[in-house]
Amino acid sequence: MPKRKAAIAAGGVVALGAAALLLPNAMASQDKDATAAAGTAKTLKATDASTLSAQLQKQLGTAFAGAYYENGKQQLVVNVARGDQNAMARAQQAGAAVREVDNSTSELKAAAQTLRTKATIPGTAWAVDPRTNKVIVSADSTVTGAKWDRLESTVDGLGANMATLRKSSGTFKTFVSGGDAIFSQVEGGNVRCSLGFNVTASDGSPAFLTAGHCGVAAKEWSDSQTGQPIATVDQANFPGAGDFSLVKYDDPATEAPSEVNAGNGQTVQITQAEDATVGSTVFRMGSTTGLHNGQVTGLDATVNFQSETDPNGVDTVTGLIQTNVCAEPGDSGGSLFTQDGGAVGLTSGGSGDCTSGGETFFQPVTTALAATGATLGDGGQAGAGDQGTGDDQAGAGDEAGAGDQAGAGDEAGAGDQAGGDEVGGSADPSAAAGDQAGAGDQAADDQGAAQDDTARHHKSRHHHSGGN
Repeated sequence: MPKRKAAIAAGGVVALGAAALLLPNAMASQDKDATAAAGTAKTLKATDASTLSAQLQKQLGTAFAGAYYENGKQQLVVNVARGDQNAMARAQQAGAAVREVDNSTSELKAAAQTLRTKATIPGTAWAVDPRTNKVIVSADSTVTGAKWDRLESTVDGLGANMATLRKSSGTFKTFVSGGDAIFSQVEGGNVRCSLGFNVTASDGSPAFLTAGHCGVAAKEWSDSQTGQPIATVDQANFPGAGDFSLVKYDDPATEAPSEVNAGNGQTVQITQAEDATVGSTVFRMGSTTGLHNGQVTGLDATVNFQSETDPNGVDTVTGLIQTNVCAEPGDSGGSLFTQDGGAVGLTSGGSGDCTSGGETFFQPVTTALAATGATLGDGGQAGAGDQGTGDDQAGAGDEAGAGDQAGAGDEAGAGDQAGGDEVGGSADPSAAAGDQAGAGDQAADDQGAAQDDTARHHKSRHHHSGGN
């Protein structure tokens, strides 16, 4: 096989231009107990807030009760168990805004474990929300009758100030079908997913990360619906502790740039792996719906998907990032990243769509890299200067507040989803990616032009490195 240069494909997306991205309105904080020290808290970028949160989690020990990022104030808010004045002083001195909370991390984790033991029901999810200092429990439209009663009774048993139960629109599912980025022929038809991030495997070979349920569903993957396989699954994890796959390119000479293709010939250079922080703004790229943005609402989330192989079974996945960014079938495995080029997550599943809005769950990139032994970047395989190297990767496994913070309960409605995240204009927030641009007066053929340009970009990169 001649050389190929594989780009992360996404059809029908609105381009990232040279100007700054239009960020969504910051989520209003639910914190009404901010201490006076909030006025002296440091102004931080989301990435720096994540680093500070991880440091304070280690330093404060059991006094640390979660943290989240205030987009509007650009501050990290740290929860400290009530009565620990020394921990509060240390967090304030480090530059965080601090508040006292009633529920400790151990108490919230115990509540989550009770839910795991008594209420592992398909269509449910839960995570700890640092903004409310409670476990937020979600149930989709399939949780009714005796299942609902069981869930409600379990939540009530946790105590009024420990958990909140709410209904989620739609059905929690993995987004494995309907995309146009990577394909596999399986018995009964095609499996379609999205490529997440190009990486270098531990043996130095070029590879990419995608969702684990994609890697479990099919072994060989192609970059076109009718094309020959170009990559083979090396490792796949789903369900259980995560949802990730490492897929190695069959041709060891494949050039795999560390970038996200944003359409219209535009790319975002991915320079490092980053841990998610509750409240920070993130961008999701997928082959079905293109580019959308929103906020991280939870970490270390547990999701109970209805099993696709056993009608009476449940596929439980733990350790996920929760967001209010929309997604649809075919977006599975797609990239979640920051404006500054940090790789954050891989699309796992969720509910809703990009018209009405929804909530989504992502596999953290840092833990996927640690588990597979892969690194970001081309490892010297691709053209020099095309992308960052594995040395830029952030330390895997040091997620900020993982397990201590989440936020299943703060998803936005359709009006909060950026339907077309463009530069230099205002997109209709209710539109699906590619449907509208600017003020919404672009015709449908503009979407086709964006898709065609993406396709040309993808094919030209193959041709540049040898083609077929």
